Amino acid sequence: MLVLSRKKDESIVINNDITIVVVEIRGDKVRLGVEAPKEVPVHRREVFDAIARGEPASEPLPAESLPATLPSGADPLPPGASPAAS
Repeated sequence: MLVLSRKKDESIVINNDITIVVVEIRGDKVRLGVEAPKEVPVHRREVFDAIARGEPASEPLPAESLPATLPSGADPLPPGASPAAS
């Protein structure tokens, strides 16, 4: 496993087309933004495990529970992408 340290607004790039951005750090929680091609599935681990077990996917989050604004210079998550740390 590669372990990297990043600060708020810093990012890492995977395979030239996936970018992970540290959006916010609050206490022991880190909010990450994921920019990936729409054909690349992005799930939190617990959702990925449920899908692998064949369990039905939970309902998507209502729009009012999502942040109203994005960090400066950030693009919205691609359709079908899930916030990585919720």
